[in-house]
Amino acid sequence: MERKSNFPFINRLSVKGQDPMYDRILVAVDHSEMSDRALLAARDLALLSKGEVWVLHLREREMGAKTGVLAIDETTEDANAKVAASVEVLTQAGVKAHGEVRNTIFGYAAREIVNDAIEVDADIIVMGSRGRGDIAGLLLGSTAHKVIHLSDRPVLVVR
Repeated sequence: MERKSNFPFINRLSVKGQDPMYDRILVAVDHSEMSDRALLAARDLALLSKGEVWVLHLREREMGAKTGVLAIDETTEDANAKVAASVEVLTQAGVKAHGEVRNTIFGYAAREIVNDAIEVDADIIVMGSRGRGDIAGLLLGSTAHKVIHLSDRPVLVVR
């Protein structure tokens, strides 16, 4: 029995007799509901194409002019637990998965995501979006918007 995705567009990607479209998938995760949905979309794409997934979680820190690095709100344990849980969801589904947690400076997450996609030679980047409108995204600097503009490969934004 063929497994159907909860994401209808993924079901339409399957074409019998053709090579898989996405062998290598990078999914950026955080602690949001949209990130969880992005993980499931990456899982479904990987199952469809028999590909593998790289899970990336970035801990953003702010830089102070006088003090240097300011504290990061998220603990290392929380970040590692999120990635471990994400990798477990993928491996339980039969998807080969890798996970990584790294620190980055606030505002540079999009560049880091794109650089990681290049490094692992990902065919697609999958990430969640909080669903802000275009104006709010422009004013607040949506990471998803930045990734779309910086990337030379497809970006699937899940809402």
